[in-house]
Amino acid sequence: MDSARRSGDEQAARWSGPAGHAWVEAQGVLDGMLKPFEDLLVEAVSVEPGERVLDVGCGTGGTTLTVAERLGPSGGCVGIDISEPMITAARARVEQADVPVSFIRADAQDHAFEPGTFDAVMSRFGVMFFEDPVRAFSNLRRAATDEGRLRFVTWRGPAENPFMTTAERAAAPFLPDLPARRPDEPGQFAFADPDRIQLVLTQGGWTGVDVRPVDVACALSEKELVGYFTRFGPVGATLPEVDERTRARIIDTVRAAFDSYVQGAEVRFTAACWMVGARA
Repeated sequence: MDSARRSGDEQAARWSGPAGHAWVEAQGVLDGMLKPFEDLLVEAVSVEPGERVLDVGCGTGGTTLTVAERLGPSGGCVGIDISEPMITAARARVEQADVPVSFIRADAQDHAFEPGTFDAVMSRFGVMFFEDPVRAFSNLRRAATDEGRLRFVTWRGPAENPFMTTAERAAAPFLPDLPARRPDEPGQFAFADPDRIQLVLTQGGWTGVDVRPVDVACALSEKELVGYFTRFGPVGATLPEVDERTRARIIDTVRAAFDSYVQGAEVRFTAACWMVGARA
């Protein structure tokens, strides 16, 4: 328990620190890049007017707002995220929107939800960072109604997502101490193994688990590429610690490594993910 609490505190510090602020600063870029996943998830959740929906790891609230707009005044969508800056940005985003939406700054793994509240629980890349995923999904199961449904999108493995590891592979000669990506640890590829997803959800009290591969075409402006890889991932987290000369060399080297993804004014890549469904 102490280990889990320490890890939870580390996640809170990370997402309320530089990582969370980076997401807020790049909100527009990320919203555009991740829009295809939002569309897939909203379609998969298939909400009905009047339902109550929980958006786990809601970030700056884009998906939360989209779902809330479909629920009508008798429904509601609640977004929960561990990041203070992202929740603050999400609340500001919907301030002028006349939709049934609210946000909670908390860890969904341990938050005391009112039992049996939500008709649907959803997440776009927000469930890979739990220290104890079984406990987290058990908590989310308690928050769902007995007829509730779960839908989330998560990444497949790094071998199928070379775009996502291009920066760290290119920067490795300059940054030999970059943290390794380890299977089954909290992080982007924590649910790369579909058997692990099945086991975690079943142990968490969910039934009818369905894990399907989806390949999604994504794009961002070439002008945003350097800002993207210098803000996010292991390289983005490490760059502030290096001297200016080394930083410049890393940026030049990493930018060149992305050349194969650049098509005119856009950077294009395919994201290999899982679309996961389950029932309470």
